[in-house]
Amino acid sequence: MRAPDSPATGVDAGRAPARGGLVLVALILASGVANLNLSIANVALPSIGAAFDASQTALNLVAVGFSLGLAGSVLYLGALGDRYGRKRMLVLGLALSIPAALLAAFAPSIEVLFAARVVGGVAAGMAYPTTLALIAALWSGRRRIAAIALWSGLGGAISALGPLASGFLLSVFDWGSVFLMTPPLAALTLVLVVAVVPAKVNEGTEPVDNLGGVLSVLLVTSLVLAINFAAVPGAQLFSIVLGSVAVIAGVGFVVRQRRAANPLYDLRVAARRTFWAAAVAGTVVFGSLMGAMYVGQLFLQNVLGYSALEAGASILPAALLMTLASPVSSRLVPRFGARAVLLAGFVSCLLAFLVMYLFWDVGASYLPVAVGYAFIGLGVGLAGPPASRSLTDSVPVRKAGMASGTSDLQRDLGGSVMQSVLGAILTAGYASAIASSIAAAPAAVQSEISGSIQTQLLKSFDGAIAIARQYPEYTDGIVKAARDSFLSGADWAYLTGMAFMLVGATVAMLFYPGKKREQELLRQYADDTA
Repeated sequence: MRAPDSPATGVDAGRAPARGGLVLVALILASGVANLNLSIANVALPSIGAAFDASQTALNLVAVGFSLGLAGSVLYLGALGDRYGRKRMLVLGLALSIPAALLAAFAPSIEVLFAARVVGGVAAGMAYPTTLALIAALWSGRRRIAAIALWSGLGGAISALGPLASGFLLSVFDWGSVFLMTPPLAALTLVLVVAVVPAKVNEGTEPVDNLGGVLSVLLVTSLVLAINFAAVPGAQLFSIVLGSVAVIAGVGFVVRQRRAANPLYDLRVAARRTFWAAAVAGTVVFGSLMGAMYVGQLFLQNVLGYSALEAGASILPAALLMTLASPVSSRLVPRFGARAVLLAGFVSCLLAFLVMYLFWDVGASYLPVAVGYAFIGLGVGLAGPPASRSLTDSVPVRKAGMASGTSDLQRDLGGSVMQSVLGAILTAGYASAIASSIAAAPAAVQSEISGSIQTQLLKSFDGAIAIARQYPEYTDGIVKAARDSFLSGADWAYLTGMAFMLVGATVAMLFYPGKKREQELLRQYADDTA
C-alpha cells in the first residue's frame, strides 16, 4: 500500500527496511570500497611514474584502469545480480577486491599494476551496482530520496578523501601502500553485509542476456582504451581499430537489445526522458570530479611542488562541500524539480574548471586550488542525487540492476571518459609544447639532444625531470620548459572540461522535464511497474 503524499512535495513518505540504518551503513561502506579505489591512485601517480619510469600514457591507464574494469562490467554484472541474487554478487565483489588490492600494492611492473587495477574494477562491478539496486528495492518515496542522497554524498566524499589518506601513506611508505587501504575496509564491510543485508529482494526470474552482456563489456572497454591511445605517437592506428570495435559492438548491442526476449538493457525504459537525460547529466558531472582530481593531482605535485600529503589534503574542500550539498539536494529536488538542481550542479562545475583555467598557474597560492575543488564538490553534491534518483524511479524494482548499473556508468564511464579525454589532451598538449621548446632551443643545445633524450623529454613530465637531473647545467631550462608544457596541456584539459559542462547543462535544460511533468511521469512509472 502506498504511503500518503506529502502535500508540500507530492512525494510519498515511502517505506524502509527493518534495521534500515544498519543496512544503509553497510551499503554505503560497500560503495565506499569502490569509491576509495577510484581515487587513491591519482596522488601516487608521480611516485609510480618514477618507480617504473612510466610514460604519461601508462600513468593515464593506471589512473583509469579501475574505472575501466568497473564501467566495462557493471551492466552485465548488475543484470546477473538481478537474476541470481544481489547480496550474493555484493559478497563476491567485496571478497575479490581484497586480492586485487594486494596484487596492485606489490605489482612488479606497470603492466601488472594496470591489470590489478582492472581486476579491482571488475570486483567493484560486482559489488557497487548492487548497493544502489538494493536501496531502490528496499526504500521508496522520500525515504529513498534521502537514502540515495546519503549514499551519493558519503560515497563521493570517501572518493574525495581517498587522496588525503593516500598522501599521508606516501609521506611514510612507498607507492604500494595506497592500495593497502582497501583490504581492511573491504573485510569489515563484508562481515557487516553478511550480517544485516537481506538475502533476497525482488530479484527477477528471467534468463540473463549473456550475449548482450559480452557486447556491453566489449563496447565500453574498447571505447575507453581507444580514447587513451588516441594521443600516443605511433598508436593512432591501434586507436582507430579500438574505436571501430567500439562502434561495431555498440551497433551489435543495440540490435541485440531490440531483438532479445529478455534484454540486458531495456531500451524502452532507457528512452524515458527521466532516465536517459539523467544518465547523460550524471555521466558528465561525475566525470568532472574524476577528471579534475586526476589533472589536479599532477598539477599540484608537478607544477606547484606539493608533497603527496599536501596534494591529497588539498581536495578536502571538495569532500566537505560534496557531503554538505547532497542532503540539501535531496530537499531541493522535491521542491524545485530535478532539472533545476542538475543545472545548479553544472553551473558550479563549470565555475570550477574556469577557476582552474584562469588561476591554476606557476606560483599559485592554495586559495584558487581550494576554490576550484570547492566548486567541483558543490556541483557533484547537488547534481549527483537527482541524477541517481531519476534512474531508480524510472524503472521497475525487478530491474533495479539496470538503474543501478546505469548510475554506476554515470560515475565510472564518466570518470573513465573524462580522465581518458583530459589525460589524452594533457599528454598531447604537453608533447606538442615540449617539442616546440626543443625546436626553439639554441643550436648548441639541440646538438646535445639525442633521439633517446628527446623521447624521454616527450614521454612525460617525470621523464623530463629525470633528464634535468642528468644534465645539471640545463636543469633550470628543462624544468621550466616541462612545467610550461604541462600547463599548456592542462589548460586545454580545463577548456575541454568546460565544454563538457555546457553540453551536460544543455541536455538537462532541453530534454529533462520540468518539476510538474517530472512528478507526473515518475508517478506513472511507479503505477505501471508496482
